[in-house]
Amino acid sequence: MKRRSLLAGLPFLAAAPLAHAQPAWPAKPIRFVVPFPSGGATDLLARAIAQGLGTGLGQTIVVDNRPGAGGTLGSGEVARAAADGHTLLMATSSTHSIAPHLNPNLPYKVENDFTPVAWVANATNIVLVPKDLPVASIKELIAYAKARPGQMNYASSGNGTIVNLTAEAFKAQAGVFILHIPYRGTALAIPDLVSGKVQLLFDSIVSGLPHVKDGKLKALAVTSAKRSALVPDLPTVAESGLPGFTSDTWFGVYGPKGMPVAIVNRVAEELQRTMRQSDVAERLARLGAEPVVDAGPAKFAAMVKADSARWATLIRERKITLE
Repeated sequence: MKRRSLLAGLPFLAAAPLAHAQPAWPAKPIRFVVPFPSGGATDLLARAIAQGLGTGLGQTIVVDNRPGAGGTLGSGEVARAAADGHTLLMATSSTHSIAPHLNPNLPYKVENDFTPVAWVANATNIVLVPKDLPVASIKELIAYAKARPGQMNYASSGNGTIVNLTAEAFKAQAGVFILHIPYRGTALAIPDLVSGKVQLLFDSIVSGLPHVKDGKLKALAVTSAKRSALVPDLPTVAESGLPGFTSDTWFGVYGPKGMPVAIVNRVAEELQRTMRQSDVAERLARLGAEPVVDAGPAKFAAMVKADSARWATLIRERKITLE
């Protein structure tokens, strides 16, 4: 009986390791989807991160640009991808905090169709005015606008963009009436800002700062919570006339819904390790972005939820639409 019992148990013992075996990961190159065109800030940031992430994971990271519809097409593609850890998304404020409140036909739902992995960076905007506008600070700009209700214009990169929403948040908090002139990108607005046809632009610090350095425009402040390392002498909006005001573009990594927890944690750890590297921080600084460390899945999800609620309120109260 003893011999029969031992023999009977052998098949179970032999099969046990097979039953618990898990496929190796990553088993192939990881596709890192950037839902914006090549050469833009999101693309450059993703490429700065990809090399360090690939080294840490021991696998190639392939950056795949899938632009269209303000980043929502590529984001929707990731939402439908297999949740095996071989497809990741570089998301931004536009794709996951703003778009859900402006586009009822989005091909995804942020809370239901993605797995948050890590918040990796923030980028600020810079407040630009014509060189000849007689203001030298945010406080003076607010006073100037209040004395001329409806006589000033601000440019944006289009309805519903972070540039548009930042300006509307500024108007709401400052209590000023400035008309909105949308353009198909802030680069197209620069000539009109230089000429004085429009008087205000909340531009990306990367694209806006060169026009300040060559003397064409004047910078009043940055919109981040703290000063930018690119222009440390330039104050924030909050410290120069509008206490508490902030507006950043965040960048974070998502996977499709249902990614295994172990893979999520591994990617998050490697992303945070990458963001601590000095060469990555230097590359981000040249883009006007600052790395975020120690912001894994839970902290990332909480930030996006709060940021989304903030823009939802502004969009509703200011009646902002895509048209």
